[in-house]
Amino acid sequence: MKTPRLDRIDLTARIPDKETYEKRLKTLQLELLTVQQANWRQRRRAVVLFEGWDTAGKGSIIRRISERLDPRQCLVWPIGRPSEEEQGRHYLYRFWERLPQPGSIAIFDRSWYGRVLVERVEGLIGKPDWKRAYREINEFERMLVDDGIRLIKLFLHITPEEQLERLVERLETPYKRWKLTADDLRNRAHWNDYEKAIDDMFRETSTRRAPWHALGANYKWHARIRAFEVIIDGISKGMDLEQPAADRKIATAIRAMVRKSERRGGSALTP
Repeated sequence: MKTPRLDRIDLTARIPDKETYEKRLKTLQLELLTVQQANWRQRRRAVVLFEGWDTAGKGSIIRRISERLDPRQCLVWPIGRPSEEEQGRHYLYRFWERLPQPGSIAIFDRSWYGRVLVERVEGLIGKPDWKRAYREINEFERMLVDDGIRLIKLFLHITPEEQLERLVERLETPYKRWKLTADDLRNRAHWNDYEKAIDDMFRETSTRRAPWHALGANYKWHARIRAFEVIIDGISKGMDLEQPAADRKIATAIRAMVRKSERRGGSALTP
């Protein structure tokens, strides 16, 4: 896979109408549920991580992913600033604790890449630290993949003009205002620095085992559909997706209950 770069990402792709989008979304949600069930039956593990610009749509994609999945086997981890305790440990420590158990999928809304993005751009760590982090991250991800975890990394890209429109929309929409923070404005002021950091991140950490998938997200419907397609493909590769046959004894018992209920003239729920 070719290493992504921001200036190569197609920001014009879109879905023509709402009906097409909703029909495709419903199909993909069912496909992902099927993949989740197979992942659980086969005791596999998957990690899906999202990075991207503020307002790029990470949360809305994650919401549409998780709303149809079984929450017992799908955990969403929103990643913010490390706690005081976590700051005293290696930065990867808090992510080790959130890795999925067998049969589960872990979704990260932001991730360990904060080390080479926000911490680098904001000057929270020195250059030797974020330069060393590329190697540490690649080794961490290699361990995950070698241990059998399916790792899917997505980056959502938008233009600064589109971001400004979305910031205004949040400001003018009461139930979206909670999303606005001073961090949004500060990060936007460092747009050029983030562009450099993101392209460096792609170049240093998009590996054969754990490639980056960079999605154009100026058009939300398109980004959501592409994210589903990438995730389904990444988790299901080499997986048996065929639904198992019903247990014969259970099926026989249920049919016997139905026949008994019918003879009584009641419903199938009649004891």
